[in-house]
Amino acid sequence: MSVRTWGVVAVIVLGLAAGSAPLDHELTRVVGIAYESRGRFPYSWGGGHAALPGPSLGTCRGYHGATKPCPADRTRGFDCSGFTRWVYRLAFGADVLGPGNTDDHIRRLRRVRSPQPGDLVFYGRQNKTHHVGIYVGGGKMINAFATGTRIRVDDVTALTDLLGYYHYRD
Repeated sequence: MSVRTWGVVAVIVLGLAAGSAPLDHELTRVVGIAYESRGRFPYSWGGGHAALPGPSLGTCRGYHGATKPCPADRTRGFDCSGFTRWVYRLAFGADVLGPGNTDDHIRRLRRVRSPQPGDLVFYGRQNKTHHVGIYVGGGKMINAFATGTRIRVDDVTALTDLLGYYHYRD
């Protein structure tokens, strides 16, 4: 089975496992695109924030990672918010999250208690977030985690300061 087929199968299985209302078309596409992106792109601090969302060189401005010297300005990829912005652009057909970082993106969403696959999961505290991933169900997210990693699946408990789940549409 191809990676694309596995992604579609995973979306259907996760949707059934979630036990919630049927996923709307865009959120189903969010999960499928996220699954197809696994392993394809490296993490790059500031990556994905060009005029149009998509893989881009990052920046070393504000970088405090453990990898020295900073590799972002020579790494074409995504940081966490750049990745979610790009996936949502592809799924929704427009740059619905817009430019900025996790603090900017969370303001365009509403918090939900029962997340659906395709919703976003944020970390940090209100008005000071530092990470975002795409919730795929079963306590998992797909995200651009940190320097030295590629787009991957992690437990939502990979970070200890889960702020909550956020939805773009009703």
